[in-house]
Amino acid sequence: MAEFTMELNDDQKQVRDWIHGFAADVIRPAAAEWDEREETPWPVIQEAAKVGIYSLDFYAQQFFDPTGLGIPMAMEELFWGDAGIALSIVGTGLAAIGVVANGTEEQIGTWIPQMYGTPDDVKVAAFCSSEPDAGSDVGAMRTRAVYDQAKDEWVLNGTKTWATNGGIANVHIVVAVVDPELGTKGHASFIVPPNTPGLTQGQKFKKHGIRASHTAEVVLEDVRIPGSCLLGGKEKLDERLAKAHERAGAGGGERVKNAAMATFEASRPAVGAMAVGTARAAYEVALDYAKTRTQFGRPIIDNQGVAFQLADMRTSIDAARLLVWRASWMAVAGKPFTSAEGSMSKLFASETAKKVTAQAVQILGGNGFTREYPVERMHRDSAIYTIFEGTSEIQRLVIARHLAG
Repeated sequence: MAEFTMELNDDQKQVRDWIHGFAADVIRPAAAEWDEREETPWPVIQEAAKVGIYSLDFYAQQFFDPTGLGIPMAMEELFWGDAGIALSIVGTGLAAIGVVANGTEEQIGTWIPQMYGTPDDVKVAAFCSSEPDAGSDVGAMRTRAVYDQAKDEWVLNGTKTWATNGGIANVHIVVAVVDPELGTKGHASFIVPPNTPGLTQGQKFKKHGIRASHTAEVVLEDVRIPGSCLLGGKEKLDERLAKAHERAGAGGGERVKNAAMATFEASRPAVGAMAVGTARAAYEVALDYAKTRTQFGRPIIDNQGVAFQLADMRTSIDAARLLVWRASWMAVAGKPFTSAEGSMSKLFASETAKKVTAQAVQILGGNGFTREYPVERMHRDSAIYTIFEGTSEIQRLVIARHLAG
């Protein structure tokens, strides 16, 4: 087990600089265009695939970094480039995490490569959990999965919403109810293979921010998938459901893992790192502007009202990164989040991004309110971090429950 450290080793620095170069040279120049177009930036994803950033191998190397810092380091640099384009590049990762968190080795080896495709034939994947009436309240989920024993098939019906890459994905990972009596413990995750009849894209959302990332509804109408597409397998599911029923009859007991929550628990520090990247980008623009913009005969950074804001911005960014790196190291080291450290990292980093980007707009004044400067876009993008993969209110609830024991 690697000791926790804030110092990157030489290999990590090399990877960080490589990703930063791609973000600076490829992502940033394209950011404004794809934000305006509100379309998936396929040329940028393809370029990322060609250089090896959009690939299973790249994410596997970062995921298995023994220090735990590979993924947050990569997320921060990509989202420093642009949040919308970066989410298009990494959005497949949430579906991949869903398979890794809940699937068998055979399922991992079979389906994750199909999520990414090849540099010459790029694919994306989607993780489908939220529903129109079941966002933070996963217990209100209505999408059903019913097992057809005669055909060894699962039949899925329902509507998912807020799905990154929903409808355009090659592979969809869908969380559905298999046992309504058990509430959230009666959920399971399923792989919907490419071109499966009955799965269609519903409404595509026009969003406030992260516009280069495709977000849409996914409609499931009598979608039939092989029994082998149940993540973890039928035997494991039956055992889990039996234990849940037994504990429910006994009045509670040991916690049973929920399929969607297992995915979110693994991804929260990564989302925190995304927020850090956006906050850092806005801070750097504001700092450069404050050094060069003159008012009353001197740079505005000489004004304490501006300088103190920048000091607070930098302090908050560094504190957020520390929380993210701590949670990431704990996860890879197998240390339990006894105080909801994963939620802490996501909460603080998300709130920091919203505050820092707002301060950057304020420092740039009227210029910050225009699309001529990137902080306007960064401020819009930052709003998503306090909403997706668990709102700030839900993170506070998780933390409070841990504190209460």
